[in-house]
Amino acid sequence: MMLFALDNLIWPILLVAFIVFSVLLPEIFTQYRNIEFLLYTSAGLGAITLAEAVCLISGNFDLSVGSVAGFSSMFTALFLTSWFPSVPGVVGILIVLAVGGAIGLMNGFFIAKFDVNPFLQTLSALIVFEGGILVLSTRSVYELPKSYLWLGGEEVSLGGLLPQSVPVAVLFMLGLFVTVWFVLTKTRFGRAIYAVGGDEESSAEAGIDTDRIVIAVFVLSGMLAATGGLLLTGFNGGATPTLGTAQLFPAFTAAVIGGVSLFGGRGNVFNALGGVLLLSTIAAGLVMLNIDPQIVQTINGLVLFAAILLYTFVQRFRGRLLSDL
Repeated sequence: MMLFALDNLIWPILLVAFIVFSVLLPEIFTQYRNIEFLLYTSAGLGAITLAEAVCLISGNFDLSVGSVAGFSSMFTALFLTSWFPSVPGVVGILIVLAVGGAIGLMNGFFIAKFDVNPFLQTLSALIVFEGGILVLSTRSVYELPKSYLWLGGEEVSLGGLLPQSVPVAVLFMLGLFVTVWFVLTKTRFGRAIYAVGGDEESSAEAGIDTDRIVIAVFVLSGMLAATGGLLLTGFNGGATPTLGTAQLFPAFTAAVIGGVSLFGGRGNVFNALGGVLLLSTIAAGLVMLNIDPQIVQTINGLVLFAAILLYTFVQRFRGRLLSDL
């Protein structure tokens, strides 16, 4: 029971944060539209957090998730507006996923086949593709096809289940987390990711093609990051040069707060969703309290620091509990 509580600690923390802001902002924080907007702003970060979480579970990490989101979005926006303006927006969705997957393939290939350190490989990718965004365009790109923006920017009615329409991005984010959870926990591929993250050498001895798993993980990470960029593009109504580039540390923080192991082999993506919602709750609450943006940045840094301390404490306490069994 204690182990279960430690592994799912994010949810009581989220509840406490929500109650605190509800008390501080009694008339506005619990309004339906505010909660809906809080979830809406979480969608893009949620997809990018999934990208980071999958890498962490595999025993790796990806510093390029934010720049991949931004570059793939800008590339696709220009593809649809300047290079091939007659192409349907649905094709753009395939393009953005292909660009993200290709960058992930490059990262995974060099890490798996050439034994390049994941930190150095993905750091170099971060620098290259953040610069690549500005090479493509220093201005925001709008007037994208509605079918391309639909996933991140439109709302749908649930037929009376809720009093108002719901952003498609919120439903898609929830579906994405369920899908990734299913793949990680119910398929051979997912179990192999956990095994490689837990002990790569033992996994190889057990017959798992560890190189293939690592490459596949980074391809999946790139596609999830690109999906985050797609959702952010729909939210903003266009692709901006800064889209996604500030999402790395929030995504990393959300995954760690959600209990995804920094050393691989353990973590529940649903708890990573709890981390995303916690960060969005704090951000929304601070904005409503009219906190200075510079102070908000400092608080975000403190949240990351607290997440690392909490992770360290939980790991040590968990180890003691297991040793006593």
